[in-house]
Amino acid sequence: MKYSRKNKTLYIDQEALATLALAKEGILNPVTHLMNKEEAQEVDKTKTYKGKTFPFSFILAPSGKKNEDILKNAKKGEILDLIVNEKKVGEIKIDEIFKINPKERVKNIYGTDDLSHPGVQDTLKRLGNYAVSGEYEVDFEQIKKTKEIIKKAKKEVGAKNITAIMMAAKPLHRAHERLIRLSLENSDLIVIFLLKPYSKDEFSYELRYKTVNYFVKNYLPKNRVVIVPLENTYIFAGFNEVILDAIVAQNFGCNKLVVGKNHAGVGLYYDKNTIKSVFDILKGININIETISEFVYCNECKTLVSTNTCPHGSHHHIHYNSESILELLKQGILPPAVLVRKEISAIMLSELFPNRFKNLEKLYYNFIPFSGIMEENSEKDFYIELMKLYQTTSLT
Repeated sequence: MKYSRKNKTLYIDQEALATLALAKEGILNPVTHLMNKEEAQEVDKTKTYKGKTFPFSFILAPSGKKNEDILKNAKKGEILDLIVNEKKVGEIKIDEIFKINPKERVKNIYGTDDLSHPGVQDTLKRLGNYAVSGEYEVDFEQIKKTKEIIKKAKKEVGAKNITAIMMAAKPLHRAHERLIRLSLENSDLIVIFLLKPYSKDEFSYELRYKTVNYFVKNYLPKNRVVIVPLENTYIFAGFNEVILDAIVAQNFGCNKLVVGKNHAGVGLYYDKNTIKSVFDILKGININIETISEFVYCNECKTLVSTNTCPHGSHHHIHYNSESILELLKQGILPPAVLVRKEISAIMLSELFPNRFKNLEKLYYNFIPFSGIMEENSEKDFYIELMKLYQTTSLT
């Protein structure tokens, strides 16, 4: 898109652009447009929109003095160009400009306005004091592409039972693998929505995609699992994330969503001696939601087990805590294969620490058995073979 000299400009970031595109493409249905003041206040109060559950109002209130000046002086019917990084990405025809309370906004999203919460801090920086509603168009093709990928995958296998799994895979560990395999048992197709955040991270989307794709291509039935990006914008960052996951999965054409019982947004509680969760109060979200018990490695059972089926105490359990496994990888340590498949660890470490070894071929020659023919080997190959040595038991 090109600038229109006659139009004023509104500066937004890539995260806001992606969020606007999600609504425009029907992925946040019943929300398909920016809400005006009356709609926004009603949704924030009732947590519903058009009789269906929606956790908070859908508004655009970009920060910055230039934006505030533009919005304070804008007129109904006026068209504003939407700009990201000096490039026009869309436009909006103003219907209403109204003032908001940024602290109330973040509290609706995160359940708190405590500045020690990192999400609250980040979102407050992005929020201005004025919101704009009106018809808009944006240029963001990724969501259309994701729709097409899922549509094609469904057609290839004639899928009727489609299960969604929202996953960061940071990193992809053995419990993730078990969850995917278990979900495949009663599904024609699994759609893994791989979270694609907008904050910088050494564990990039591309790196995480590479690991998940490796597992899918090499260890799962062909054409039964598809990996697509999910624009993990600020609206998914709060305690309402799991509700929005269900809405998104349904609107992408899935009829089942699998989540862990220990997911922060599930909110298990007792009501009249019956275990209930946030899903029991949802309205108008017609997707089957299955909660899966936590998987652990039991040193008595000697295998991966569900906490619901293992008879041994928690002191026998090794937990698949992503943050702790991530700490090993950040320090360049090869996680035990019981935690992460050795090929997955090798992919991550070889990218996180490129050219790490001064003389890789010498290390390879000294430590790794070979056929007698010298071949050039990569750091990834070395990590895989090194893990095989760690798994040797005759001298342990």
